[in-house]
Amino acid sequence: MTDKYLIDSHKYVFHPEHSAKHLQYIRNPADHNSSEAYKQQHPIYIEVSPVGACNHRCTFCAVDYIGYKSIFMDLERYKSSIDSMIGKECKSIMFAGEGEPLLHQNISDFVNYTKEVGAIDTSFTTNAFKLSTDFVHRSLHNVSWIKVSFNGGNSKTYSAIHRTNEKDFDVVVNNLAYAVKYRNSNKLSTAFGFQMLLLPDNVDSVHQLCKLAKEIGLDYVVIKPYSQHKFSNTQQYENIDYSEYLGLEKELTQYNDENFNVIFRVNTIKNWINQNTNRYCHCYATPSTWAYWMADGAVYSCSAYLLDKRFELGNINDRKFDEIWCSDARMKHADYVMNDLDIKECRVNCRMDQVNRYLDSIVNNKIDHINFI
Repeated sequence: MTDKYLIDSHKYVFHPEHSAKHLQYIRNPADHNSSEAYKQQHPIYIEVSPVGACNHRCTFCAVDYIGYKSIFMDLERYKSSIDSMIGKECKSIMFAGEGEPLLHQNISDFVNYTKEVGAIDTSFTTNAFKLSTDFVHRSLHNVSWIKVSFNGGNSKTYSAIHRTNEKDFDVVVNNLAYAVKYRNSNKLSTAFGFQMLLLPDNVDSVHQLCKLAKEIGLDYVVIKPYSQHKFSNTQQYENIDYSEYLGLEKELTQYNDENFNVIFRVNTIKNWINQNTNRYCHCYATPSTWAYWMADGAVYSCSAYLLDKRFELGNINDRKFDEIWCSDARMKHADYVMNDLDIKECRVNCRMDQVNRYLDSIVNNKIDHINFI
């Protein structure tokens, strides 16, 4: 199996209790019982940005419009919100965000409290420049996976895209090599991978990247298409023709073995190519399946609309997450998203795209002969 983590698909199908309540509300929002169940239902997955600042300035950065502000999330406020979520339906938190999450000096405390007190799985999307031995020793046992944004197979390509010093390339490689060695020697289950946004600037170094990942001992490499953010200042990659790169899927299978996989996101690429012909008409995933916390504590229903007040639900510095999520304001927002939001405003291949395709196929009966199970 070349995508055992279902990175090019979704895992909502494995949460039938959540989806059942969710679908009941979508189908009959006027029913009091289904509405109340939906109102009390926490998201399965939350993205948290502990830090607004970033030590890189990647050429493709989707959130450059926010400005890389030196804002650091308050640990005690975060813990308070985690306390309010204990025993609810949240299953996972990914630390990522507007900035680089490992820049927070208390990041190990965030991770350990989330997993050990909140019983919530944790993960990271990071550039791994600050993947320190201290973090590895203190918190790696509480992290399900670490996916490293690494967008060049050699130091020259990497530094040009990340807009950083070429020496950062070796720093990240060495950090990961140590973390993998520590994982293996301590028999931990943390998965490690590279993620490359496929760009004209780095396509020639894809093979180098895959070879490097195997040498370090990573578990996978993800190759995914760029998706233009509606608010981003970056515009140089918005019209990439990914049809000419589809042949890479077969080429890169040469690196696959029982311990390593290249996950070429062909479904996502094809959805990008065919975005005007096979897209759903309504966003059903928002605000139900996931949420996003900015470094300043603001809670959003969707990361594609950060700073857009229509999607801001509250702030964990003012109220605990449970109070924000299970509020009349979120219910009003749900009605807006389901009935009035024009998804032509939305980012193609957004975080919940595959979940939306799944829900759309159920709500609108897009699969023939469904009773013949």
